[in-house]
Amino acid sequence: MENLLLPLLLLLLFFFFFATTTTNAPPCPKRCSCQNLSPSFTILCTKTGLLFVPAGIDRRTAELRLMDNFITVLRKRDFANMTQLIHLTLSRNTISQIMPYAFSDLKGLHALHLDSNRLTAINEEHFKGLINLRHLILSNNQLSFISPRSLDDFLETIEDLDLSYNNLVDVPWGTVAKLSNVNTVSLDHNLIEFVPEGIFSNLHKLARLDMTSNKLKKIPPDPLFSRIPVYAKSKGSPLTSLVLSFGGNPLHCNCELVWLRRLTREDDLETCASPPELMGKYFWSIREEEFVCEPPMITHRTPKLVTAAGQSASLKCKAVGDPDPYVRWIAPDGKLVANTTRTVSYQNGTLDILEAALGDQGTFTCIASNAAGESTAPVEFRVVPDGNGTECEEEEGKKTATARPEPSDILISSSGGM
Repeated sequence: MENLLLPLLLLLLFFFFFATTTTNAPPCPKRCSCQNLSPSFTILCTKTGLLFVPAGIDRRTAELRLMDNFITVLRKRDFANMTQLIHLTLSRNTISQIMPYAFSDLKGLHALHLDSNRLTAINEEHFKGLINLRHLILSNNQLSFISPRSLDDFLETIEDLDLSYNNLVDVPWGTVAKLSNVNTVSLDHNLIEFVPEGIFSNLHKLARLDMTSNKLKKIPPDPLFSRIPVYAKSKGSPLTSLVLSFGGNPLHCNCELVWLRRLTREDDLETCASPPELMGKYFWSIREEEFVCEPPMITHRTPKLVTAAGQSASLKCKAVGDPDPYVRWIAPDGKLVANTTRTVSYQNGTLDILEAALGDQGTFTCIASNAAGESTAPVEFRVVPDGNGTECEEEEGKKTATARPEPSDILISSSGGM
């Protein structure tokens, strides 16, 4: 009898344990597959026709895969209290809206895949709470805006940032410059027109930067590029190097790209879009000495201007060169004219004095500069107290009713060289 009781007791204990564990564990969401592989719990809901994140997900889940569905919106309750979630895949859905703080409880999340959706903008509150995020994949969306504060919670943890195949004309470069732990930045196949100089200088762990197929005419050198070897292709490059991919851009091949031409690389298909004599030429086949710039030449300027105290005046200075010259003004006292409540300096070379004072009188100097040198031109500016503003073109006494700029009668050549 005792021999029969022992197996029966063990059987009862097994059924009690099974009933207890199944009662405590939430049921697997409908049409999903759940894998309780210690120490993690995984839920797979792939190609199941989901319109929303399913309810009743076990809050202890470590990996949640929801790709290839028709989810359109992510709500805060979808991931509430899922503090143990490490990997979340939402690829290839139709997500166009992320509710504010939808991921705020995912303190332990390492990887977030949102690629191949319909997102158009990333706002400041979308990624709040992701304090341990390492991989953010946003490729193949319709992004045209990313808030500079949207990445703040994981500035020091992110290792892989993928923004490729979007509609970005600009990215929050100031934020990118703070990604101290990032290894890969993918910006390829966007509409980016400009990269600020020095933006990558503190990204000491950066190993791959992809800017293929954008609208970049130039890629500025960076202190990071001078500290470590830079390669144009990943094949054959050493581990302690940076792979910089830049093909498919309308490169303007002048002296500003000489540093790029000097890269160690394997042959690729980059070509020049300009200047005309280099258009269509294979980038790596052009000799370094053909990457030239043209020093600035001031073509038009205000010759002499007289205005009444308290009135506004505009000083004009136009210059040409390759690259396009940057124009700035020096006041009669020798100081650089800054934008203030009384003075505004524009990129086109115009200097507006909004309210002239007697102390403004003197010789202003227009300086046009680029990578090849600089040119200067003086502009005489007189301020009269009687309210009769005139523009003097040759001798004092010739006047007009309003102060208007006239072309200079000389071309001022460069005072600097390559």
